[in-house]
Amino acid sequence: MPQVLEFSDVVVRRNARDIVDHLDWSVSDDERWVILGPNGAGKTTLLQLADTLLHPTSGTVTILGERLGRSDVFELRPRIGFASTAMAKRIPAEETVLNVVLTAAFSVLGRWNERYEDIDERRALRVLAEWHLEGLADRTFGTLSDGEQKRVQIARAIMTDPEMLLLDEPAASLDLGAREELVSLLGGYAQAPSTPAMIMVTHHVEEIPVGFTHVMLLAEGRAVAAGPLSATLTAENLTATFGVPIFLTELGGRYAARAAH
Repeated sequence: MPQVLEFSDVVVRRNARDIVDHLDWSVSDDERWVILGPNGAGKTTLLQLADTLLHPTSGTVTILGERLGRSDVFELRPRIGFASTAMAKRIPAEETVLNVVLTAAFSVLGRWNERYEDIDERRALRVLAEWHLEGLADRTFGTLSDGEQKRVQIARAIMTDPEMLLLDEPAASLDLGAREELVSLLGGYAQAPSTPAMIMVTHHVEEIPVGFTHVMLLAEGRAVAAGPLSATLTAENLTATFGVPIFLTELGGRYAARAAH
């Protein structure tokens, strides 16, 4: 399968510390990756590299066939969907949900003087319906719950049919009901044949949706283990990643972890 992302000996150094430490990694267009690791492991930095928001200190990053640093990032970015808490803070609170999604067509946050065609609005409404948001189209973004805002961000990220979808802790801060609704929707989306390559960062194995295929366990900027989810997500690898003994269970494609002691 064609590769959508490739890291070759990638280093990101800040204040004499390697946030990403000589990392090799590749993602094919039919793979759905989850990145797990403790705070400060470098997870969000990987997504920033993949979204062209950050360049490596050394090594090479190739995104959708284009080498970062030798390509026009403004042509690459519309081909990538990205949802994160940091982006949510930039969305105007008074913007309607429909416009939050619709403005992805022009890669802007906040509707201004752009002109949209009927096909754009129909596409936005269809995406909202797919993420159980059709009744919120006229609501303002600032009045939504955390779970609703997370789903609006994802709907915006897939509005333009991206070739790669990046999700930075999409279930963070959600209550149990909102988390399970989101994980279920992500699982359905991940298993659809037309879905692009996906990369999701999380701290918790409980947030891994059914349908994800691969995992990278990251600690101090290095891959402790990376590969197919069923073989790589083990108690031993989690213990090495988080530094405490971990007991792992799996039921119906969903995982749970707790301290072994």
